[in-house]
Amino acid sequence: MRLTALPAFDDNYIWVLNTGDGKAIIVDPGEAAPVEAAAQQGLTPIALLLTHHHNDHIGGVERLRSRWPDVQVYAPYEDRIPIDCERVADASRFSLLDISFQVIEVPGHTRSHVAYATDGLLFSGDTLFSLGCGRMFEGTPPQMLRSLQRLASLPGDTQVCCGHEYTLSNAAFALQVDPANAALQRRQQEALAMRHAARSTLPISLRSELATNPFLRTDAPAIHAAVAQRLSRAPVDEVEVFAELRRWKDDFRA
Repeated sequence: MRLTALPAFDDNYIWVLNTGDGKAIIVDPGEAAPVEAAAQQGLTPIALLLTHHHNDHIGGVERLRSRWPDVQVYAPYEDRIPIDCERVADASRFSLLDISFQVIEVPGHTRSHVAYATDGLLFSGDTLFSLGCGRMFEGTPPQMLRSLQRLASLPGDTQVCCGHEYTLSNAAFALQVDPANAALQRRQQEALAMRHAARSTLPISLRSELATNPFLRTDAPAIHAAVAQRLSRAPVDEVEVFAELRRWKDDFRA
């Protein structure tokens, strides 16, 4: 099974798992054109997995279904995804192309966001990014922190496949929070080289993220110290650490 990322819009990725004969599972097709271009090289979508309702993640579905009417669609229970599809919830399991998927509910970015985990891969949508996390458009800090902790509990060699190429901008913020983190410094340099070579910085191992992503390290002394300095007092708990980090990131400009 081959994993590829199709660039879409300015910084989205449409993730593709395809077999040697071209049958493919597509994650978050925000636009149809990149998938249609891949079809010119023999790709045949057999299923679409949707993580949440934002149009840059579902906007290409109807056009793809018009071309491939038998394609299966999986999506969370969400009225804002007005698509006839298989609805999934926390701990739902299904198999496609002999690959078993588990659904993990991760509210925070949106109230109905889900992630899809399979053997060694995590499709995290806009919940977990490399060196960052999604904005909380609908959720609360306790919800989002819990969602990130659930993802962080997966095996360390899990490859994180997120929905956007945000690594460099996230690195700039993460280094403001955690400037002495040598693993983070290395990750930024690696990401700079990848982007300079027009390569994606993704996927990335969860182990790397646990060492570098401040939003996954809310229990780390260095992150506590940075938040305490910003608050001019000690944070009361990890939820406050996370909430202040997210507010800090919302206002951050590199």
